[in-house]
Amino acid sequence: MTSTTANRRQETESLQRRFVRQLRSGLGPLIAALVLICIALSVASPEFLTTSTLTNIMVQVSVVGIAAVGGTFVIITSGIDLSVGSLVALTGMVAAAAMAGSPAGAIGLGVAGLAIALAVGAFVGALNGLAVAWLRLVPFIVTLAMMAMARGLTLAISDGRTKFDFPNVFTAFGAKTLAGLPAPMLVMLAVFIAGHVLLRKTPFGHQVYAVGGNKEAARLAGIPVNRVIFLTYTLAGITAAIAGIVLAGRLNSALPSAANGLELQVIAGIVIGGTSLAGGRGSIVGTFIGVVLIGVINVGLSLLGVNPFWTQFIQGGVIFAAVLLDALSQRRKH
Repeated sequence: MTSTTANRRQETESLQRRFVRQLRSGLGPLIAALVLICIALSVASPEFLTTSTLTNIMVQVSVVGIAAVGGTFVIITSGIDLSVGSLVALTGMVAAAAMAGSPAGAIGLGVAGLAIALAVGAFVGALNGLAVAWLRLVPFIVTLAMMAMARGLTLAISDGRTKFDFPNVFTAFGAKTLAGLPAPMLVMLAVFIAGHVLLRKTPFGHQVYAVGGNKEAARLAGIPVNRVIFLTYTLAGITAAIAGIVLAGRLNSALPSAANGLELQVIAGIVIGGTSLAGGRGSIVGTFIGVVLIGVINVGLSLLGVNPFWTQFIQGGVIFAAVLLDALSQRRKH
């Protein structure tokens, strides 16, 4: 009995130490801000702090959150990906075109649609990575061009029309529930957990930080810098494809204009979460909190009846504050 009590005490102390380390890191103020905003919104609107509202927030941010996982890897390497929104739309539309006219029970076509969406996402991400890593092109310009090409291809494939009705296997990731929890939320959490493990617990994750911190030093240390950069963009393409699958499944349709402007929300969640645009610093946990914070602000202000235009203004102000704090932090280092 005494041994059990001692073990519990040690576990409690370990959790306390971990929590203190978290607060001392850059996530402390972010967590505090999220908690304070949630408290303020729950006081102003009692219906905010309900299970249905909180679940709705998680579902609403699921597409942004999934895409932001891959984007976090890219930005930690001091890159940027502006093509993510167009790629979300493209992967959903290509899969929809492949499954055109298939009945709801067509398992084979549904699985093929999933595979095609992931393959397209990985291929486009790999093209971005190839151009940035080996052709040494500027990430902003490369992904801006890819954003236009992917959106144009989406419109060309669809002829500007929305495609409806997909097999149940495909829509399950966006429309079904498991143990009472919506599939988009579960997919998002699974992607975040996988991303966190990959970034924090694997040699590849350590290499991502090293490349973002100092490419030349990483190269001298024997790290394959070009390959790491290439893989981060490929990963961003895969997570964009997963986001596209979830979005198309939620809507049971693929829209040519889907995810328009999503890249700005993705970058906002990543930067608000503490990932530095200068590279070398960031975390998947921080991105998760940043994405949720944006969702909380959007849903909370909507419940309060705030004009959507002001909501967009406030969201922009939060992004500006996050970028300003990052810039000030970089200046203090130098």
